[in-house]
Amino acid sequence: MGNSKTSSEQSKAERVYQDLRRKIRELSLPPGFPLRKEDIAASLGVSRAPVSEAISRLADEALVDIYPQHGSFVSPIRSSDVRESLFIRTALEVEAARRVAQQADEALIETLDENLQQQEAALKSGDLPAFYDLDEALHSLIFEAIESPRALRLLDAARAPLDRPRRITLPEEGRAAGTYAEHKRLVEAIRTRDPEFAAAAMRTHLTQVAQAVERELAEIEKAEEEKS
Repeated sequence: MGNSKTSSEQSKAERVYQDLRRKIRELSLPPGFPLRKEDIAASLGVSRAPVSEAISRLADEALVDIYPQHGSFVSPIRSSDVRESLFIRTALEVEAARRVAQQADEALIETLDENLQQQEAALKSGDLPAFYDLDEALHSLIFEAIESPRALRLLDAARAPLDRPRRITLPEEGRAAGTYAEHKRLVEAIRTRDPEFAAAAMRTHLTQVAQAVERELAEIEKAEEEKS
């Protein structure tokens, strides 16, 4: 019975964590938003304990700031966190592309092609939230293909601070179309089974992501300076 209860508590904490993490990353919980444990627990039908555990995990990912005696708040978008995230993501995903190109089978290529078709449809219909989800899915498909679960967890945690500025930059004129074109080149590079070509395509794509994010960070930093 004890184990069952522990498992149940872990499941509740995971559910709270995923719910809050999605809302923070999608900016429906904006930077500075207070996270009141009683309200979260009531809305999700859990006790305070799994909420506290979830908030602690989010703090480890730099998505939440915890101030003893004052409460927990959604973290501001910090340039240092975002740049560190870009650094880790580039290192992991470029190597993943290199390895995937060496071992990609037809089933994976077909799945990547299907994702690209859905991206094109989302782009044509102007559905940027769907496009963003498909963007994430494409990268996940590539990374999961190397079958390294610990590296995948590291990447997922590292990407967390990057997701908010990336969502802000996607509506930028031409950025979604540029992302789609970069994804097409990436999949074509993987299709050639040339590891260095695939690694270069991934690095080129992530360089473009970084440049768009840096433009947004400059705007955020400018706004902060004007406030002070």
